[in-house]
Amino acid sequence: MTDGKARGGPRAAMTASAIALMRQRGVAATSFRDVLEHSGAPRGSIYHHFPGGKAQLVEEATEAAARRIERALAERIAGTGVAGTVRAVVGLWSGELEATGYVAGCPVVAAGLGNEDAARARAGAAFERFVEVIAQALAADGVPERRARSLGTLVIGALEGALVMAQAQRSPAPLDAVIEELEDLLGSLGA
Repeated sequence: MTDGKARGGPRAAMTASAIALMRQRGVAATSFRDVLEHSGAPRGSIYHHFPGGKAQLVEEATEAAARRIERALAERIAGTGVAGTVRAVVGLWSGELEATGYVAGCPVVAAGLGNEDAARARAGAAFERFVEVIAQALAADGVPERRARSLGTLVIGALEGALVMAQAQRSPAPLDAVIEELEDLLGSLGA
């Protein structure tokens, strides 16, 4: 992926590699050795940058991935609204799924299902932030706040669940079905 000299140096390279490997393998199957090999970072740098070990690396990778996803959602909503954002996100995921042979999923889901407590907590907080981005956009479109929050949970839950199903079935069909239903629902709200 990188030679360890990427913008941000070895620490950033290792974090990016951890995200990529978590997406493909999950947390349990992502080792320090694999992260070093994938990132090209010097062997001695792992404990220098992550003295808390694998738990710290996974926690920080989860947070970094969550921030990127949250930013992408917020940026897309600003230009296209919730329904357009949902379609754009699914379009990105579909392309990535096909390119990786339906291996690469969401790193936040991987952390949420993993065995590192702090990373699981970060994943839970990240999902709340994703829901909040959707809920705020819906509320701005006139959906009552309580319903907007509930719909935000539905959107994120449906998208993440459809992504897992698409991986398992090696098909974009679950994502296509979910996007169609969400567009109908959100369209009826004017979102």
